[in-house]
Amino acid sequence: MQRLILSCAVLLAFTLPACAQRSTGHAAPSSHPVRSAAPAMAKPSVGGGHIPAHGPQTHTPLPANGKPDQPGHPTAPHVDANTDRWVGHTPANAANYHLAQPWQHGHFPGATGAGQVWRLAGGGPSRFWFGGFYFSVAPADIGYCSGWLWDSDDIVLYPDPDDPGWYLAYNVRLGIYVHVMYLGA
Repeated sequence: MQRLILSCAVLLAFTLPACAQRSTGHAAPSSHPVRSAAPAMAKPSVGGGHIPAHGPQTHTPLPANGKPDQPGHPTAPHVDANTDRWVGHTPANAANYHLAQPWQHGHFPGATGAGQVWRLAGGGPSRFWFGGFYFSVAPADIGYCSGWLWDSDDIVLYPDPDDPGWYLAYNVRLGIYVHVMYLGA
């Protein structure tokens, strides 16, 4: 019995530091460079946690043929993570985003832009919420948000510089954005 207890103690003495090291995600300092057998993960060109520094500054429509603008890019409006270029942003006064009464529910009182990330808390395209605020996706954009997780995705809101009454909700995980209307608190 003593031999079993001693064996367990020795085993724990050698495995606990290794487990603790794995759980922190940091390697112990070493005088020798560590080489990984796995190749480094490439930064995704769309999404993957990238947050654009600013909203759209130019108009870059989606390709008319329904194909991605670049390999690895979606066919939905998105932001290129390498250049912060907003692909799929249409010129001002597009018929799909014209509102007879812009801001009919008021302006969103919360923070917008790269400094504020919001976590979706429920709903779906026709009515979703976060932080006590309610929004809806523009009917023309509903097909672009089919992969969104309405109860857990992070989004960043940017004012739409061209279409009064709309904001652009950028999905941090997917890199896709859609036009959204503020419905109130």
